[in-house]
Amino acid sequence: MAGRRVECLWKHHVMEQLKQRDRVQCQAFEEIIHQYNRLLERSDLQVVFSERLQTEKYEHQNRHDLSPGVEGSRSDSLQQEMAQMRIKHQEELTELHKKRGELAQSVIELNNQIQQKDKEIQSNEAKMQEYQHQISHLEGECRDLRNSLADLERANQTLRDEYDALQITFSALEEKLRKTTEDNQELVTRWMAEKAQEANKLNAENEKDTRRRQAKLQKDLADAAKEPLPIEPDDDIEVLSEDAGKATGETSPSRQTSRTPRRASQPPPAGLLDSISNIFGLSDSVQPGLVPSDSRRRRSVNSFGSSPESAEVPSACADVRVPSTALHIFDAHDGEVNAVRFSPGSRLLATGGMDRRVKLWEVVSGRCEPKGALTGSNAGITSIEFDSAGSYLLAASNDFASRIWTVDDFRLRHTLTGHSGKVLSARFLLDYTRIVSGSYDRTLKLWDLRSKVCMKTVFAGSSCNDIVCTEQCVMSGHFDKKIRFWDIRSESIVHELELLGRVTSLDLNHDRTELLSCSRDDLVKIIDLRSNAVRQTFNAQGFKCGSDFTRVTFSPDGSYVAAGSADGVLYIWNVLTGKLDKTLDNGHSSAINSVSWSPSGVYVASVGKGNKAVLWSDM
Repeated sequence: MAGRRVECLWKHHVMEQLKQRDRVQCQAFEEIIHQYNRLLERSDLQVVFSERLQTEKYEHQNRHDLSPGVEGSRSDSLQQEMAQMRIKHQEELTELHKKRGELAQSVIELNNQIQQKDKEIQSNEAKMQEYQHQISHLEGECRDLRNSLADLERANQTLRDEYDALQITFSALEEKLRKTTEDNQELVTRWMAEKAQEANKLNAENEKDTRRRQAKLQKDLADAAKEPLPIEPDDDIEVLSEDAGKATGETSPSRQTSRTPRRASQPPPAGLLDSISNIFGLSDSVQPGLVPSDSRRRRSVNSFGSSPESAEVPSACADVRVPSTALHIFDAHDGEVNAVRFSPGSRLLATGGMDRRVKLWEVVSGRCEPKGALTGSNAGITSIEFDSAGSYLLAASNDFASRIWTVDDFRLRHTLTGHSGKVLSARFLLDYTRIVSGSYDRTLKLWDLRSKVCMKTVFAGSSCNDIVCTEQCVMSGHFDKKIRFWDIRSESIVHELELLGRVTSLDLNHDRTELLSCSRDDLVKIIDLRSNAVRQTFNAQGFKCGSDFTRVTFSPDGSYVAAGSADGVLYIWNVLTGKLDKTLDNGHSSAINSVSWSPSGVYVASVGKGNKAVLWSDM
């Protein structure tokens, strides 16, 4: 019905337009045609009148021939009159011919206009047919679109219904998750309480057993003193060197033996345990406060072949030089350089960049000569650390893994995978058999290098940007502006310190009593670990933290602090005075990402968002 109505409307419109055209064109030329017809009539009358004049003239001549004398005078006057009338009629005829020619020209022009209008009418009719075809096609498309719209509305309504159902299901599951979380928290609390009770019971039993063994040992020693036995080569005895002149009063030393069975040796007290116990309470066989067995009591040798006794706290460097000039500026990587670190002997410099490599440079006479590259990472390097002997290098990367290489032969030894986000920092624990890594996935993981497995994962609540370790504590800096202190011997957070900006870097002084932090509020702070409070704050006009991973460093003796700014300037503060000591701006053209001070105190290395690395000194 709608299509027929539309068709009738346009046909009626076309008819009205044609009638309007006829009215306009007819009214314009109607007067001309009327005048043309009048001229034609007058021309016909002139012809008739001329014929009549010819007839009268002929008759008059005949009459004149018949009576020439009588009619002579009358004939002359009549001829004059006829001549005048002829002239007049001739002029009228000329004027009529002239008008006739003009009218004929007008008729020709009008005919041409009519032909042109006819052509326009034909063209318009062809266009109308084409438009009619397009209208039909568009009407079909409109019908199809209406049908599609109806289908989409039905599908949309179905999706709305499904969304409402899913929203209801999600709300129910969320409520269930909340209840489950509460139940889990309650169960964990109860389990921890029961675990503490069991630990107390075991401690009490262990103390009783210890006292019993001590009493038995004392009794055995008393019996052995009362009944001395002769020394035989195959006896299981321990020979001790003492002063034999006590009983005789002589001053010369001699050898005296005492017989003590090895099986009755007294176990060491609990205070002789490793100063670094399980970082997150991993040991199931040894609870906190219990005396471990002999196998647990011994210090284990790490996977690198060195014992933890070699991991002593480094002594303060006596010769720390504040850099004043850029000794060597060189292209370190193919792209941004994220990390830099000196080896413990200050002989090697390691840099890590977005080109997935760790490069080693040998520092010779104020220049960094390339020594080799450590490959194997599948993404950019984020942090670097050497072990205490400088034999192994630990690097974290953006491919969710941490890796360990041997420095001498550049071989990849361990690959630690398990994080679900990029690893932003990885550090050796002080026994060098375990590693702590912090990731963008808001977790910290403890790795055992002997078994090459993740021993524990702790959810920190925020992305971890950097980590440092002491004998009894792991400190982590996070995206939520907090520094968290984790007790190595338990699973809990000992303390939290909130700063004014996102924490980008952490570093310890030489005796591990002060913590250096850098945050996105453009402040560098020193935190006293004995009081867990901010002791000093450093800032400077123009200093701006360039990224969430900008690394700062202590000098080897802890008397200076070095940090790189977003404008490529290296800032050095004096810890004793709390004032800015130097600013060095002739090395980098882009933001500085990381700074490292050599353990010898002679050099400072810095890397930035460009591919440049700079070696600084006062030489």
